[in-house]
Amino acid sequence: MSKKTLNQANLEKLGAKKLAALVMELVQGSAALQRRARMEISAAQGPREVAPNLRKRFAPLRRASGFVDWRKQRALVKDLEGLLGMIETTIAPDDPNDAFELLWSFLQLAPSVHERMDDSNGAVGGVMSEAVRLIAKISPRISKDPFALAERVLDAVADAGYGEFDEIIPAMAEALGHDGLEHLKRITQTWADAPPTEQEFERYRGYGLMSSPEDSVRRNKQSTRSIILADVADAQGDVDAYMARYSEEQLTNGTIAPDVARRLLEAGRVDEAFEIVTRACAAEDGKPFRMFHYVLGEVYEECLERQGKTDVLKAHLWKTFEQTLSATSLRKYLKLLPDFDDIEAEEAALDFAETYPHLEAAISFLVDWPSHERAARVVVARAEDLNGDSYHTLSKAADALEAEHPLAATLMRRAMVVDTLTGGKSTRYRHAARHLAECQASDAAIEDYAGNPSQTQFFAVLKQEHGRKHGCWRLVEP
Repeated sequence: MSKKTLNQANLEKLGAKKLAALVMELVQGSAALQRRARMEISAAQGPREVAPNLRKRFAPLRRASGFVDWRKQRALVKDLEGLLGMIETTIAPDDPNDAFELLWSFLQLAPSVHERMDDSNGAVGGVMSEAVRLIAKISPRISKDPFALAERVLDAVADAGYGEFDEIIPAMAEALGHDGLEHLKRITQTWADAPPTEQEFERYRGYGLMSSPEDSVRRNKQSTRSIILADVADAQGDVDAYMARYSEEQLTNGTIAPDVARRLLEAGRVDEAFEIVTRACAAEDGKPFRMFHYVLGEVYEECLERQGKTDVLKAHLWKTFEQTLSATSLRKYLKLLPDFDDIEAEEAALDFAETYPHLEAAISFLVDWPSHERAARVVVARAEDLNGDSYHTLSKAADALEAEHPLAATLMRRAMVVDTLTGGKSTRYRHAARHLAECQASDAAIEDYAGNPSQTQFFAVLKQEHGRKHGCWRLVEP
């Protein structure tokens, strides 16, 4: 490596005096860098110097009201990450209690930060989640009154409007201990059953809701109570308490059932888990769109495996493969077969995939398996059925097959080009131009177009039928 390369090792050779001068020059005109430099100087003096400076930095962040646009958002997030790093590396090792208080104050910055910016990319939410992770890390070393901690948790979760205190109960489970978790259950029930306060009413007035503020407060409290009690039940390993929050009907829901069943499996209650997930699968099968089928299937398969029902599991996995061309299901199925039987079964599965009605799904499966020769054969045999609008699948497949099966790659790219021009999809013209160039590049490697038009013929027909799509042709022809 060159001695002039800008890296840490070469910078260290400059010596403290030169580095100090360089830092002073770099921080000029940058308030953020100056704050970071001052914080590092404080850190060098020890944790007692850092904590007050961190609290001082929290104050303006809490008071700030100006909108942070996307240009300044990255700097703010980096600033927040730097503050967390200081707490983790400088405060937490020597004083977990003070680190906890700082992290709690940090989480309470969430409302003021979120209200000033658009966090659609989740950057701020990610930093807040990291703060909760750090609390979980130091939780075993926190020595605070568990009853006071429980009351603090309830207040925080009840008031959190941006999810900043999500997962705080699992994070603090060790610090709360049995007494704290039990107290949290009691005060949560009392809070949820209490009549709404005027302050709670104010949160829902003026939003044009269909229901009254009182109903909105009550529903919010019920939802929050359910979440808190579920987290407490998890922390205590109480599966029955976790299940108690759901009705029999809710336990057939495609998202709830696998969640509950997994907890039952962890508790060794396999038959109960199997019953719940079986009923949920039956309920989902009756729906036209089974969006949770994959998750339910995973838990169902684990139940069958734990019950030793190998034949039933094999039948389920094969049926799932036939319905969805799931590579995961097929691989699980093959692993359950004796040696050599799996080879024959794999060939049968790939034969089946070649005839699968959904052509793009068949291509995707065979490319990913991988079985490129079969994928190419399917493309050439069913070229007229290619859906050029499935450009994610066809682009990936064409790139994968181009080297060894240029004809198949060309036919898929042609399908995308035709779809783009026929539909007048101007936003995809640049992709169509690229696909045409790729087809031209593959032309020399194709000895036989297998009854399909040559590249020259295809281009001529395309130009004749879509010659007025000047936006595309400007990209193709210099």
